[in-house]
Amino acid sequence: ISLLVKNWEMNSTNLIVDSYEEAFAKNIVIVSLGLIINFINGMLMVTFFSNPMFSRDSRYILYIHLVFNDMLMICISVTLYVLTYVSPLVNASLCCVLVFLGTTTFMITPLNLAGMAIERFIAICKPLHHSQICTPRRTHIFICLLWVIGAIRSITDVIISLLTQPVSFFRSFIPCYPNYLFPSKSHQYNTTASQVICMSLVWIILIYTYCRVLFTARKADSKGSANKARSTILLHGVQLLLCMLSYITPFMFMITTPFFRLHQTKITFCIYLFTNILPRLLSPLIYGVRDQKFVKQMKEYFTCNIVIVKIVPS
Repeated sequence: ISLLVKNWEMNSTNLIVDSYEEAFAKNIVIVSLGLIINFINGMLMVTFFSNPMFSRDSRYILYIHLVFNDMLMICISVTLYVLTYVSPLVNASLCCVLVFLGTTTFMITPLNLAGMAIERFIAICKPLHHSQICTPRRTHIFICLLWVIGAIRSITDVIISLLTQPVSFFRSFIPCYPNYLFPSKSHQYNTTASQVICMSLVWIILIYTYCRVLFTARKADSKGSANKARSTILLHGVQLLLCMLSYITPFMFMITTPFFRLHQTKITFCIYLFTNILPRLLSPLIYGVRDQKFVKQMKEYFTCNIVIVKIVPS
């Protein structure tokens, strides 16, 4: 997505180029936010591994995988953004690897949310079978399957390039933008089809699980259970909407370009920041802070370590 932003700036602003000060400020902001977000997400991962109880619960395993995936996505996105300023021309093979990883992690996020919704559906609607179905081993297999499915689009793009581009292309140096790396119509069709299929499937799963969970909870005549079930599945919907903000980025560019052409680079930077960087922080935090057991463990672990650090020097 960071590449799409830079690509749009390059194509839509023509002679409008960032000054050195503006480019430096943008990169400082992006890198700083990336470090802060990954530091917070790193704390969530440390909390997960600090208590063996979490590694035995499929809900927490899927959650921490979402956190790890977002951390990896942030690293790749920030690297690509900075790279477009530092080195306008990049080896095509290296660019292919970075775009491959970035696209795969981007595709995995909504699929992971769908898996979390299914796990909650089984826990509430099939409570007697939950411990048998949602075992740690099966959860790890499911995560491996997510990576396979998430990589299909990227693998297809690479195969198309191998069939349509000469071998020398992968040794050349190109601007590291998707339009340069994957320029054919086949790549565009592959991108559109994979995104439509993935998002349609995820939304169907979320809507179905939400309706079934809500119906089951109300049937049990438990108002508290119904409210908790409704808010849990709705939370997945909010997280998915945050992930889908990146899909409306091109439309936001098209709307703002005619009116603010002189400030287009600043606008595209802000759009990228609010639709792609910040959601990577909000998505895990919303879910983690809401879980009292996870928050309690985080407070206990980090409070204990801070006290030890203060005592040891003395």
